[in-house]
Amino acid sequence: DLAASLPVDDPNNPENPRGVHAIASGVDADVTIEIDGDVGYYCGGMNKQATILIEGSAGIGLGENMMSGLIHVRGNASDSLGATAHGGAIIVDGNASGRCGISMKGVDIIVKGSIGPMSAFMAQAGTLAVFGDVGEAFGDSLYEAKLYARGSVASLGADCIEKEMDDQHRAELYEKFKELGVAGTVDVSEFKRYGSARTLYHFHVDNAGAY
Repeated sequence: DLAASLPVDDPNNPENPRGVHAIASGVDADVTIEIDGDVGYYCGGMNKQATILIEGSAGIGLGENMMSGLIHVRGNASDSLGATAHGGAIIVDGNASGRCGISMKGVDIIVKGSIGPMSAFMAQAGTLAVFGDVGEAFGDSLYEAKLYARGSVASLGADCIEKEMDDQHRAELYEKFKELGVAGTVDVSEFKRYGSARTLYHFHVDNAGAY
């Protein structure tokens, strides 16, 4: 047991993280890591396989470039949550700040609170579902990530549009929630769906002002 083997004031002790940066970064093992307290920047970065449970809030870049596994934050998360993450899932019980899911490449992100501006900027693949509100420029320069928001969206970014949310999409979202253990906590019929208008994939002079 790591916590039992370290002094309580050791910054590497998972029961006393003290906001230290890069905790549990680069893990490549099928293990569960429980962290009792707030963590600093880049916790769980490059995660593969591991389940990381944080009883607190997280700093910038939580789960940055993660490949697989699960990160669950009981509190809030700062900027650039799940940046460039290729796989796995991140669940935030509170709010997430700006640029949530920036350039996400396959990760599934669930935020039970609200998120800040420029979220899902250049998001390429994966799912971002927000139970609360969304800040400005949502999905700017979006590729093919799937975006869902239950609350209000301050504004949409370049090439991001609201799309039809039919029974198939509601079923897909419910299955995603079921897979991540949050089904039944919220009604999927209350969500709106957003995606790429696909007008910025290739340069066109008529769209020059949007680049």
